[in-house]
Amino acid sequence: MEEQKTRWYRRLAGLLVARLPEARLDDVADPRARRGRRWKNLGALLGAVVAGICAGAKSLAQFEKMTAEMGRPMRRPLGILRRIPDTTLRDLLCIMDPNELRGALHSQVRAAHRRKALEPNQLPFGVLVLDGKNTAISGCDDFYAQRQSQHEGEQFTSLLRTVTCTLVSAAAKPCIDAIPIPASTNEMGHFATALREVVRAYAPLGLFRLVSYDAGACSLENANVVRGLQLHYLFGLKGTQPSLLVEAKRLLESRPTTEADAVTEDVVGANIVTRRAYITEEMADFGGWGHLRTVVRIESETRARDGKLVAHDNRYFLSSLQRVALADAQWLRLVRWHWGVENNCHNTFDTVFCEDDKPWIKDSPQGPLAVLLLRRIAYNLLALFRSVTQRSEERRRLPWADLLRGVAQVLVAVTEAHLADLRPRNTAAALA
Repeated sequence: MEEQKTRWYRRLAGLLVARLPEARLDDVADPRARRGRRWKNLGALLGAVVAGICAGAKSLAQFEKMTAEMGRPMRRPLGILRRIPDTTLRDLLCIMDPNELRGALHSQVRAAHRRKALEPNQLPFGVLVLDGKNTAISGCDDFYAQRQSQHEGEQFTSLLRTVTCTLVSAAAKPCIDAIPIPASTNEMGHFATALREVVRAYAPLGLFRLVSYDAGACSLENANVVRGLQLHYLFGLKGTQPSLLVEAKRLLESRPTTEADAVTEDVVGANIVTRRAYITEEMADFGGWGHLRTVVRIESETRARDGKLVAHDNRYFLSSLQRVALADAQWLRLVRWHWGVENNCHNTFDTVFCEDDKPWIKDSPQGPLAVLLLRRIAYNLLALFRSVTQRSEERRRLPWADLLRGVAQVLVAVTEAHLADLRPRNTAAALA
């Protein structure tokens, strides 16, 4: 039992020592004035935040306590030589340039790509899903945070909005970018800009061939943008495109379950969920969509163990990808992974890291945005370890809470023996 614990501590310590530098936080431009810097190394400060998030810190106060309690063996390789006051960190985060931190996130993803940790899983090409995320805060600058309508007697709030970009085709479902939405526009109005930014960041790598978004972005204009970037699209189809939806229903709604092109059945809690895919090419070029090739209807049926119907739903999707590019079962998998950005990223951010409830900083939009971006780096660090580095299926199903608890224990309890022969981080990056 003790030997197992030692191996586990060693793996987690090695994760922080070997993978944290891949974000190249030492290369992030320092926004602070040169005079009066008590904490000289910015990269070590930012790396400490990522380590704190990985250890489950939910606030600046918890982060400060973590740095105070950290054991000596982990201080040197992480460059955290002493307690970091929460006020020091808050002042820094509130002036950090979000684009500099996005660059660090890009560096981390490129490093994962180089070691082949982002290879497509059960699909022949990479798939990127984009989706908006909002976090309510009390501060507003009308640039990073958009003020909300305020009624008399109600507390003022604003929304910090970003577009999450998730590579759902990779086993770890990493977040490869988080793009701020300016206060002057909205999620759909920022679609083309966000897509161009993430394509520009990763264009030489060929990480993805298809881009997916929900029905709110389903428009001919956005489809033209995707195809103009030499990519394919998969858009949710709802009433915002009435002509397309009516025709899709005419062709696919009446098909019986026996004619489904692909079927999956999953046990979810006390229920059994059956999903059926119905696929057609008959809408190619329909309604002026010259690049439209395939339309898919997904029927979802949830039944209790006794056969009683609990829920029934139909959703429609359209794509520029030719049907023959994927097997029928892969089309069903592709549509199911369309929700990977919600199920894997947003759900983890909110339930595991408590992003919406505890953004660390609420009264200065730039501060929580900086934490949000560092949280994406922490999420990727742990998700890649959990889904790729870990080899057994049991380890890959390890609950997030247990993984964060393990990192917290390592920061405090790891010994020099656990760190023996681990590749050290450059000690020049330590906090002076």
